[in-house]
Amino acid sequence: VQLVESGGGLVQPGSSLRLSCAASGSTFDYRIGWFRQAPGKLREGISCISTRDGFTWIDDSVKGRFTISIDNAKNTSYLQLNSLKPEDTAVYYCAAAPGYCSDYELPTYVMDYWGKGTLVTVSS
Repeated sequence: VQLVESGGGLVQPGSSLRLSCAASGSTFDYRIGWFRQAPGKLREGISCISTRDGFTWIDDSVKGRFTISIDNAKNTSYLQLNSLKPEDTAVYYCAAAPGYCSDYELPTYVMDYWGKGTLVTVSS
């Protein structure tokens, strides 16, 4: 499975972005996760979606502002980022692995395939 992220950019605080993660290869019954890594910080899992039934999990740090979705026909996952803040500045990665999303966390070690990331910069 190969993953390619897109949609990042430089935006002002309060703006929105939609990130895309296009997968090549079958991701049937996979979990697709979104992670981010800010400068000098560890990579953190922020959202996950199960391709089997659309089950989603989202971290409390972004709940209410970020939304994950998937278009199985296009083999593409999306992460909608709303009300962006400067502290959301990071490289955003998507990742995939066979199996289901946890309902309480998304550690990096449960993912097998990674994209190269897309940079989101929130600044005035």
